[in-house]
Amino acid sequence: MKQVVQNYKSGELAVLDVPVPGCKPGGVLVRSAYSLISTGTELMKVSEAGMSMVGKARSRPDQVAKVMQSVATNGVPATYRKVMGKLDSYTPLGYSLCGVVEQVGTGVEDVAVGDLVACAGNEHALHAELNWVPKNLYAPVPDGLAPRHAAFGTVGSIAMQGVRQGEPQLGDVALVVGLGLIGQLVVQLLAASGVRVVGADPDPVRCELAARLGAAACGDPASTAVEAAVAELTGGHGVDQVYLAAGGGSNQPVELAARLSRDRGRVVDIGKCRLDLPWNAYYEKELDVRFSRSYGPGRYDPEYELQGRDYPIGYVRWTERRNLACFLDLLARGRVDVEPLVSHTADFEDAVETYRRLKDGDLKAVAVLFRYPDHAEEAEEAQAPVVALPPVNVRASTPGRSVKSPVRLAFVGAGNYATSMLLPHLAQRDSVALSSVVTTTALSAANAQRKFGFARATTDLDAVLGDPSIDAVFVVTRHSSHADLTRKALLAGKAVFVEKPLALTEDGLAGVLAAVTESGNDRLQVGFNRRFAPLLREARQRFGARSGPASLRYLVNAGRLQHGSWYLQQGTEGSRFAGEGGHFIDTASWLIGADPVSVYAVATSGHQDLQVVLSYPDGSTATISYVTTGPAGFPKETLDLVADGRALRLDDFVRASVFLDGAVGRKRWVSSRLPKARDKGQSAELAAFVKAVRTGGPMPVPLESLAATTAATLAVQAGLAGSAPVTLARTP
Repeated sequence: MKQVVQNYKSGELAVLDVPVPGCKPGGVLVRSAYSLISTGTELMKVSEAGMSMVGKARSRPDQVAKVMQSVATNGVPATYRKVMGKLDSYTPLGYSLCGVVEQVGTGVEDVAVGDLVACAGNEHALHAELNWVPKNLYAPVPDGLAPRHAAFGTVGSIAMQGVRQGEPQLGDVALVVGLGLIGQLVVQLLAASGVRVVGADPDPVRCELAARLGAAACGDPASTAVEAAVAELTGGHGVDQVYLAAGGGSNQPVELAARLSRDRGRVVDIGKCRLDLPWNAYYEKELDVRFSRSYGPGRYDPEYELQGRDYPIGYVRWTERRNLACFLDLLARGRVDVEPLVSHTADFEDAVETYRRLKDGDLKAVAVLFRYPDHAEEAEEAQAPVVALPPVNVRASTPGRSVKSPVRLAFVGAGNYATSMLLPHLAQRDSVALSSVVTTTALSAANAQRKFGFARATTDLDAVLGDPSIDAVFVVTRHSSHADLTRKALLAGKAVFVEKPLALTEDGLAGVLAAVTESGNDRLQVGFNRRFAPLLREARQRFGARSGPASLRYLVNAGRLQHGSWYLQQGTEGSRFAGEGGHFIDTASWLIGADPVSVYAVATSGHQDLQVVLSYPDGSTATISYVTTGPAGFPKETLDLVADGRALRLDDFVRASVFLDGAVGRKRWVSSRLPKARDKGQSAELAAFVKAVRTGGPMPVPLESLAATTAATLAVQAGLAGSAPVTLARTP
């Protein structure tokens, strides 16, 4: 991709070919449509780069102080190499753009591929064809707002934060010093808030523009026009707020602010002007001097900007992202107009020439936009997304080795599911021996040993995997660790039972299957227990074989998670559907008798409720409705399968029905209500796994099916991101 860069040592500007940034978790990859040149901040940086070394030092005394400190600490030679190395490097330009989401990272649920977003940040909203943007530094663009206008989002947020610092009220009078890009936006925001505005700028063209955009009066700060307008509008008392949106080395703006402010007025510094405060003037009026920090709260906080940790709205009402969204809303509703500010729109490939013209004064502009190549045709020609299904190759074709009874088991993890749904079924079996339990904390291992009778409790995983007496390993840890632990256990020659999901990424799935190929050990079972439920197995048997395609509907009333649940940690543990969706895909595939070949997924806003459509080789389809907004009293799982004039219905593992309509008449089978708790197949699944380990017979579920179900689960997230069907393609 191409990006605008500058060498701060030589002043060289260039459009370079650079690698495409990766789409990391917690953010989105955005293809730029328009990016905005900040004619104040960016041109100052460009101008500084063209100075001599002495000129650079004079313009940045803060950096000179750092250099001197480094000299005192590290010596002149080391400091010189460090400074020259930093100066003689390309640095990016830009911090405000609008573009289209091209890829969505894990943990992001408020936008999808194809959505239009406005982006902020001098490290993330650069003049580049593609940018990775963390979720707190973008905001969706409202319907109907043009991308060229949404590209003003960042500078609009800067202006908005400055206005918020001034705390204007209806009927106030404000003075805006400096009518460049930020100043023009401040004028409009104040006017929209019911404030009468006086503008001050030596450029008559900018004064005229501000007057058209809502200023009550404008003039040259060196003339008497501004002072006269303030006196008239305030009855001689002075303005309530002064907004300093000017740059340069003159101290005139702060002196003007003192002269025209009322007693106890507020002075807000938004730009970067000289601030030698005249002590007597500020003291006598007890003026409140405030600074506006860029786009708003969250700026320069890496936990907010990079890690996506938002501030509670009850404590911080207007953060960077909320300011950005608010400004976009004002644009969409016509309360702020940025089109009159656009002096020039240049093609991105002409970026270097555009900067040169701005620097030399050939192009006089308030705002300049870069327009990126139209990517609509490219999007239309893009291929449908594909999730790779790695091949399942097992070196050894001989059956698994049988073991002497009892089968010796080790558990890696002893959390709630392991202790409530698995270990109670195993602890009572004479055919198994609970040999070892491994946890990350010593106490949880000790508790599991005490409750279920493990022979050993430890935190040493390697020792357990290296123990030749252990026949099988259960992986019952958090989702993010499943693939790696399964791979290690397979390579150690153990039979493995891993709770779903098998993997959270395509690479994780490929790693597990590569371990199977490398070791020749395919003794793997994933905890897809519903196909083992006695009620569903009987219903499937009564339904019988089919000849035509089937239609299956599966409604999962998942319910809401409790606050603080680790299932909500999507950045590390994957989405909720990634964690448990394999259950329902496996059940559907088992009932249909095949593995899916494509997946289509859509979701409500925020991805709370999903609709997943699976297609099968014979034309069968399965629709899984995974909802979290249903009532608590409604059954969790209901399923209908229809084919060849027959229908199967499952009511939450409490009742099942089969309807047969054939040549010999209509028949109906209805199960009796189970007297005990719902049996979702855990006990039967564990019995089948232990038997396979003990006898060396086939594992309960073919490895190809486990891999296909995992790939289909991963395809759901890809489908949501791409808004298109996802093909499950086997790689050679």
